[in-house]
Amino acid sequence: MEKQIDKRGLDLVKHFEGLYLNAYQDSVGVWTIGYGHTGLTHKDGTVKKGLTITEEKADELLRHDMGHFGKRVNDLVTVPLNQDQFDALTSFDFNTGGLKDSTLRKKLNAGDYTGAADEFLRWNKAGGKVLKGLTRRRESERNLFLGKEKYIVAA
Repeated sequence: MEKQIDKRGLDLVKHFEGLYLNAYQDSVGVWTIGYGHTGLTHKDGTVKKGLTITEEKADELLRHDMGHFGKRVNDLVTVPLNQDQFDALTSFDFNTGGLKDSTLRKKLNAGDYTGAADEFLRWNKAGGKVLKGLTRRRESERNLFLGKEKYIVAA
C-alpha cells in the first residue's frame, strides 16, 4: 500500500509555506496561493493575479499537491520508509521538485539513510544564495526524516 503524508509532514509544510488566501508572486515570480500551491503540477493556469480562495480550498489544494508529490516519493524510492521519512521526502520534493535526480535519492536507494538525511541540508539556496528560511526548512525536514520529536526549527 502506498504511503500518504501524515500530520507531522503536513504541519511542516504549512509552517514553512504559510497560508495565503490571495495570489502572490513568489521570490522567483511564480504565482502562488494557499500553502505554496502554484498550479504548476496540474499546469491548469488557475493561479494568477487577483485570485482569492477560502481556507477550505487551500486545504483541498494542499491535499492534491501532497498526493501528487507523495506518489512521486512512492515511485522514486526503492527502500522501506517509515512515516516520518516519507513525510520529510514529500515536503522536500514539493518544495524543490528535485528528488528524482538528487544525490539524496541515490544515497537513500543505496540504503545510506544517514547520508541521505545529510543531503537535505545542501538544498538551502535560491538564485545561488543561501536563504535562512530554506536552511531552517531543510534542517526541519532532516529532523523529521530522523524521527526527532521536536523537528521544526523556529526562526
